[in-house]
Amino acid sequence: MTHWGPELREGANTRFRLWAPDREAVTLEIDGAPSVPMDRDGEGWFTTTAPAPAGTRYRFRLETDLAVPDPASRLQSGGVHGWSVVVDPAFAWSANEWRGRPWEETVLLEVHAGTLGGFAGIREKLPAIAASGITAIELMPVNAFGGTRNWGYDGVLPYAVAEPYGSPAELKTLVDTAHGLGLSVFLDVVYNHFGPDGNYLNAYASAFFHKEVDTPWGGAVAVDADPVHRFFVDNALMWLRDYRIDGLRFDAVHAIANDDFLDRMAREIRAALPERHVHLVLENEKNDADRLRAGRYDAQWNDDFHNVLHVLLTRETSAYYGDFADRPADRLARCLKEGFIYQGEGSPNHDGKPRGKPSGDLPSTAFVAFLQNHDQVGNRAMGERLIRLTDAERLRAATALLLLGPQIPLLFMGEDEGSASPFLFFTDFHDELADAVREGRRREFAKFDAFADEEARQRIPDPNARSTFDASVPKPGPQAGEWRALYRELLTLRQVHIVPHLKGTVGLTADVTGPERVKARWRMADGTILTIVIDFGKAPEPIPEDEGQLIYREGNRFAAWVSQ
Repeated sequence: MTHWGPELREGANTRFRLWAPDREAVTLEIDGAPSVPMDRDGEGWFTTTAPAPAGTRYRFRLETDLAVPDPASRLQSGGVHGWSVVVDPAFAWSANEWRGRPWEETVLLEVHAGTLGGFAGIREKLPAIAASGITAIELMPVNAFGGTRNWGYDGVLPYAVAEPYGSPAELKTLVDTAHGLGLSVFLDVVYNHFGPDGNYLNAYASAFFHKEVDTPWGGAVAVDADPVHRFFVDNALMWLRDYRIDGLRFDAVHAIANDDFLDRMAREIRAALPERHVHLVLENEKNDADRLRAGRYDAQWNDDFHNVLHVLLTRETSAYYGDFADRPADRLARCLKEGFIYQGEGSPNHDGKPRGKPSGDLPSTAFVAFLQNHDQVGNRAMGERLIRLTDAERLRAATALLLLGPQIPLLFMGEDEGSASPFLFFTDFHDELADAVREGRRREFAKFDAFADEEARQRIPDPNARSTFDASVPKPGPQAGEWRALYRELLTLRQVHIVPHLKGTVGLTADVTGPERVKARWRMADGTILTIVIDFGKAPEPIPEDEGQLIYREGNRFAAWVSQ
């Protein structure tokens, strides 16, 4: 079995590999040294070993006028069109006793390295994050992409750390520092497509894609082919082994459309790292409970939780929010008790086609819940956060539900400081690609009422403008102190009253007890009953006292108890 990427060997030599089945000849070019012809086997793998210590710049020459980076490059010099760099994976780790944290302890904070000053900038914030009660940071994708600014989902070199964020050693230092503070580190990885700038795979390995299978990004990635399978599984293992990442969030796996690949990948990862707490989380628009029921993946992002709460908080019902506009309190009740709201019913936003599978038997911890994340804020035309879209009273109640409910909570950077800074969609493309991205972004919002006319769409910020990126840097809000205090209090209560009993928690009942009031109950691992009441109505009635120990109340909007 051939693996991708350079392998540093003794004597300052490196073994180079490239799968290029469309080519009969490939030459290794080393900066400042003679070119080296590579040997081809019958499956299209080219290999050679050459003097190349750490720091050596190299690339592969396909034609006189075409040289490409290593698709498994660990670092680039000069961007995704430039030279690849040999990297020594060795690192002097400090937190060597770290084995991770159990899934039930997880409270995630999603962060974007670019807007926070790169790996060094995030590292400076870690002590405050740990002190708040958050137990894990989740990095949006950090692999190389075209330009200097990007969300990361337009990456083209999945193994290479993005130059604008820092070096591989700086990422390892960030992870090591986090572990020393008791924080886990998760990473978002994208295996469903490649970005539009810097992807050369079709020039030498067209079999990497199924051209007959159409996706928004071109031909589907051919994960059923062994070299392609190895490309992504080895990538996952690299992050987990070389960087000691604690968990991976797999972006939009519905676009991969291959459950066998997902299952096999999970099995390989679990088998490779049995001694550590390694957590695997899916994003899957199909609400596929089977991957969770099989036990290979810890959880899935639960967009249903966000969407129904967004309707209740903001009254917005355009586009996909229309799926949750009818009887939102009933839908919230189902979400709290059973996880997914859509479990096979027809979804108006999906042309009435059935979406989802039954999930009521799954533990509550099989779902990652959130009020905001990069998608749900950044995919708004103007990038508004909830603090600009609803009142503080309702937002505080929803925050209490998020942090004291039994699903695994995820926060978005700045949320715990009452930030009102937008998070906009930003890129750093040029020429025709920049025009296409800008206009495509504006057309995307034509289905929303507020942007139905062309004049309104022209107000949507240009993703390629530097000002769009600068505006997305999160700044504490004017009531930052109050919000920090709320999150600290709720996370302390979660640690004391919820986490010790959380593993194996299942929903018992969830009832609509008022126009927008829901009362839900869960049985926790040791038999403890968690009861929550939340009310989004215009004039909520007082919440009656319940039997058991009251752990938190937010006026007439929210209350939570535990009882035996």
